[in-house]
Amino acid sequence: MKLYGIGTDIVNIKRITAIIKKNNLFKKKVFSVNEIKFCDKKKNNYSCYAKRFAAKEAFSKALGTGVSNGLIFREIIVQNNKKGKPSIKICGKSRKIVKTLLNNKQFNILLSMSDDKPFATAVVIISFK
Repeated sequence: MKLYGIGTDIVNIKRITAIIKKNNLFKKKVFSVNEIKFCDKKKNNYSCYAKRFAAKEAFSKALGTGVSNGLIFREIIVQNNKKGKPSIKICGKSRKIVKTLLNNKQFNILLSMSDDKPFATAVVIISFK
């Protein structure tokens, strides 16, 4: 396994809460339909959104681009398997950009997220298979 990049991000949950309450379009711009459904079912839904936002930021940092180069946040999808383990799926235009940046090599994305009010954090590692 060859390491490509590591990214981390920390978000104030109160900031994400305020943004969502003020501008409901923020959710549709940043999160996929499935992410919105998943978070809206949670008791601590704002923490759920904040962790996913941190994960998307951490991914862009691990990639080395930040949120530039045409990445679309709602195409960087944070999902959980049946046991709750989080992962990142890239789709659409963002997938093409990522594949180009990684020279079409097979890659893995590892994700860890956590929250402890008032903060949510995420760490992403991108490696080649």
